[in-house]
Amino acid sequence: MITKFAPFIDKQIEKLLNPDNSKETVTISDQDWNDDIRKLIIKEVGTKTFNFIDNHVMNPSDQVFVAATRTRFNIDKLQENHQNTIVNLKRVNDFRRINKYFESVNAKLVDGGIFINHVETHAVRKNRILKKLPKPLNYVYYLGDVVLTRVIPKLKLTKALYFHITGGKGRVLTKAETFGRLYSCGFEIIAEETINDNLHFVARKIKQPAFDEDPTYGPLIKLRRLGKNGKIIKVYKFRTMYPFSEYLQAYIFEKNNLQEGGKIKNDFRISHEGKIMRKYWIDELPMIINFVKNEMKLIGVRPLSNHYFGLYPKELQEKRIKVKPGLLPPFYADMPKTLDDIVASEMRYLEAYEKAPLKTDIEYFIKIVKNIVFRGKRSC
Repeated sequence: MITKFAPFIDKQIEKLLNPDNSKETVTISDQDWNDDIRKLIIKEVGTKTFNFIDNHVMNPSDQVFVAATRTRFNIDKLQENHQNTIVNLKRVNDFRRINKYFESVNAKLVDGGIFINHVETHAVRKNRILKKLPKPLNYVYYLGDVVLTRVIPKLKLTKALYFHITGGKGRVLTKAETFGRLYSCGFEIIAEETINDNLHFVARKIKQPAFDEDPTYGPLIKLRRLGKNGKIIKVYKFRTMYPFSEYLQAYIFEKNNLQEGGKIKNDFRISHEGKIMRKYWIDELPMIINFVKNEMKLIGVRPLSNHYFGLYPKELQEKRIKVKPGLLPPFYADMPKTLDDIVASEMRYLEAYEKAPLKTDIEYFIKIVKNIVFRGKRSC
């Protein structure tokens, strides 16, 4: 049970706990929590959400900060590396600068500290909008909402105007983007629950934020991948996943099983449009830029992230970084179904390439063309 609050609590909570503003830190008894604070939080977020918060606070007898705010002003006033738990009763959708807020929370929490918050996901928002009007007017309305809330905020020419008008309130966020932002800011998700159509989460501080200075939100993205000699290259692709999804690889791998082809099963990071693009390799067309830059060759193993590279056996890792990755991987020649099959396929290709590079690439190119053009093989 929460019994201690740090200073600079949201004005409404601060007024209730400390009406004469005489103390910096307010300590309340269990009885006070059961009556006044419980009623106040329930009034703000409901009984089920209160119970979710109460069940997940860390070290409830010490250093728990609760606020209901859209900005990081009150968070920034807290002592760094001091709080065990920080709770915000306002939804993430209404934060003016989401990553900056998460970064501030990270700085104030102790290592292993807990952050509790909630978000209305895009899927819930879509269903809510479609229920407002009858067909087909509801889809016309929804299309307009997509343009106003998902397209305009991402374009450089209109982004500043959008945030000037809205102040960032009512941001449309997917589960993937919300969790991805948290992981990029040094958290890991340890609990999640949907309550009253809002996705509530408990995030634990595990490291410092990444402070990505070059985030990509638009249709063309650059992914950090391992190239020849282990050098990090930026691989160009059309976006098929929601923003910040690249930070969720470890989370997705832990929560889901691999399907045929070594892909993640039920990967919520992939958009509907992205699934179509992946099926026909449209998303990979921009990798021609990497080919022109001499970072990739025509035939070769896929360029991998550090996470997936770490799943491979040491022997294959060593062979992989000796050569450039390719636009057309041996995957399309062998069409392996499991991760072990993929490892075996790549090992065969690399061992053959070491002995006869040109001959091997020509043979694999012919196999790949046959599978794609004549046998109708497609990406997973």
